[in-house]
Amino acid sequence: MISAGDRILAGLSGGADSVCLLSILDHLKNALGVELSAAYIDHGFRPDETTAEIEFCSKLCSERNIAFSTTKINAKVYAESEGLNKQEAARDLRYKALEEIAAQNGANKIALAHNANDQAETLLMHLVRGSGPLGLSGIPPIRGLIIRPLIETQRSEIEEYLSKEGLHYVTDSSNLKNDYLRNRIRHFIMPSLININKDFIQAALRTTNIIRDEERYFAVLVTKTLMKMISRKSDTAIELFLGPMEYMDTALLRRVLRRALSETRSLRGLGLDHIEDLIKLIKYGQSGGRIYLPHSIRAIKGYATLALTSEAPVSLREYVINSPGEVVLKEAATVLRLSIVEGKEIYDMGDGKKSACFDADKLPFPLSIRSRRAGDFFYPGGFGKKKKIQDYFVDEKIPRDERDSVPLLMTNKNIAWIVGHRIDERYKVDDNTDRVLLLEIRPMKF
Repeated sequence: MISAGDRILAGLSGGADSVCLLSILDHLKNALGVELSAAYIDHGFRPDETTAEIEFCSKLCSERNIAFSTTKINAKVYAESEGLNKQEAARDLRYKALEEIAAQNGANKIALAHNANDQAETLLMHLVRGSGPLGLSGIPPIRGLIIRPLIETQRSEIEEYLSKEGLHYVTDSSNLKNDYLRNRIRHFIMPSLININKDFIQAALRTTNIIRDEERYFAVLVTKTLMKMISRKSDTAIELFLGPMEYMDTALLRRVLRRALSETRSLRGLGLDHIEDLIKLIKYGQSGGRIYLPHSIRAIKGYATLALTSEAPVSLREYVINSPGEVVLKEAATVLRLSIVEGKEIYDMGDGKKSACFDADKLPFPLSIRSRRAGDFFYPGGFGKKKKIQDYFVDEKIPRDERDSVPLLMTNKNIAWIVGHRIDERYKVDDNTDRVLLLEIRPMKF
């Protein structure tokens, strides 16, 4: 965790664990050949206690000639904007704030005071929630800049050290409440387990260590496997070859999918159920099938690939058509060709899919192309009864993330054609038609 020449920033809350960590690092800094600073992060949750805690931490550092800094984060606002609970938001912002302070101080390590009890509690929390092996591996002792020197030290040992050193600390009032799962586990479940097995905390540590070792092995295997499967990749999307996944062992496939998802966006909120849904889509879903995951992540099964994306669905802009010719609908990757034909010799042409025929006199120019809007309706050809566009899309199983890119041919304020799908009964060719407006679809060339 620590090498000579390191500059260590210690997270300091004033609680027993962080005071113990700061004291030990202070005692050892000369022997280890490191520099030490400390930082307090104000989450904005306990304004009545924060001032006293900052004063306590500042005094503690001043007495030991340790550089001290503090910063405030707004976890409540961040939680609302990101759809997180307050604890998740506070953790994210706390790490970001510590990294910023470390950069300002030139620190290359950030020491946090998580201990063995925290590790055991985390294991139980993830077990209760139904986590996979990664969650059951617990809190990593080292991750990036973060080090946790007390991760194998029990809280009883920390309290004994503080008592022996005559060190005081402050108590976070939120730790005494049972509003949070961790506190309920700490106050009720842990004592019962320790009563069953007095060495439960050590047993939990062994379990997390074993699982973490195995996860490290799988991480290498997953990386090698995933590298062979990526067809395309961007910051918000990744496309994987289907073939290998259709026959892959489920244990490896779960890990590959989690890693692939992590390449597009945060995995928070994605649980085992979502991964199992992805596996069902891969092994049993039809081409074109898709599922919708949290954080606007979509999984789309193609003929040969599985696309995972958090990109916003494409929305078609409005196009005006003043005369026959070609119109390039960029968002729909489609070219629309319009032509006028005298007579009705092409009466039987046009299936509404690749082409469509209309009574030209019923569709005078200018025409327009746009995407759907709330309240849109049409009269489906061959059916003639009024139908909402939304209901038509649902009935035709048009994926909801594709609906805003489906072109609608408009005459005045009426829909004449759901391009590529179905014409409106009101504008079809009939016995009175003298001129036919023929529209043909072809894919856009890139």
